[in-house]
Amino acid sequence: MFEKLESIVQRHEELSGFLSDPAVLADSEKLRDYAKEQAELRPAVAAYQTYQTAQQDLQEYQELLASEDPEGDLTGSIRDEIDILKTRLETLEEALRLLLLPRDPHDDRSVIMEIRAGTGGDEAALFAGDLFRMYGRYAESQRWRVEVLSVNPTETGGMKEIVASVDGQQVYSKLKWESGTHRVQRVPATETQGRIHTSAVTVAILPEAEEVDIDIDPADLRIDVFRSSGPGGQSVNTTDSAVRVTYEPKDRKDLRIVVTCQDEKSQHKNRAKALKVLRARLLDVLESQRQAQLSEQRRAQIGSGDRSERIRTYNFPQSRITDHRIHLTLYKLEQVMEGNLGELVEALSLADRAAKLEAVAS
Repeated sequence: MFEKLESIVQRHEELSGFLSDPAVLADSEKLRDYAKEQAELRPAVAAYQTYQTAQQDLQEYQELLASEDPEGDLTGSIRDEIDILKTRLETLEEALRLLLLPRDPHDDRSVIMEIRAGTGGDEAALFAGDLFRMYGRYAESQRWRVEVLSVNPTETGGMKEIVASVDGQQVYSKLKWESGTHRVQRVPATETQGRIHTSAVTVAILPEAEEVDIDIDPADLRIDVFRSSGPGGQSVNTTDSAVRVTYEPKDRKDLRIVVTCQDEKSQHKNRAKALKVLRARLLDVLESQRQAQLSEQRRAQIGSGDRSERIRTYNFPQSRITDHRIHLTLYKLEQVMEGNLGELVEALSLADRAAKLEAVAS
């Protein structure tokens, strides 16, 4: 661990030199990349410096204790300081281990959120809408911006499917735990006998892909335009503003992705939104394939993120919410549905770090 920390300190110092080089200062791309790398290393460097200072203080107190008369007046105070420093060093060492854990490269990114009604008909569609509103309130508390890219509403006020972008700081790091199947148990408004129904909704949280991440050959794209069928203003049903993008790479016959966007009155805006979703979905496919090959890393995560995996149950009659991955149950369903996801997010993050630490230790 300490060899790794020394190499991080050396790299941090090397980057400081680069950032004062006039040639780098004149190159905005290099300047940005170096500054970003140094910012990522800074927490580990600062923590290691604090650890080294505490280690030096401990050594000085131990030397002082060795030179003191065992019966002297200061001996007890020195021993107390040594005990305090030893405890502090243990805490600092644990913090350093956490800082050295592999960092998800997508944590800083914005996301594409896809919510789809599963089993349960209208009730599932209503719950899909409830989940979207829950995430919207949480996003508002985090000062993130939510933009609907595509929505397929139902006559009962629910949503068969909704796709939205969520932009802001550390969005993926907090929302990535939401990918999977969300099960709801409640009495539907249409149920006359008061029976509890069980429905399901799938959620996908995809980190937004930058163009440098995904190289899409325009020859692999088919773009169709047609008249919108949903809300969108006076031009709906009068102009071909809706866009359907079909991605069929010639070298991957098993891969086909279709994205439709019709929320904007402008064909160009719909096209840009559809390509944005396409890049995110394609990045998700490639990442899933890469992760499948890293079984050890897979075991160090609290959930695979597979949308077929049941991750959470929302039981309305008991006001109970249970996350099955970490066996956490909270009796505050109403607060969670109002967007208070902080306790769940923190618990999932801690469980993930603990699992990774255990994997590194073994």
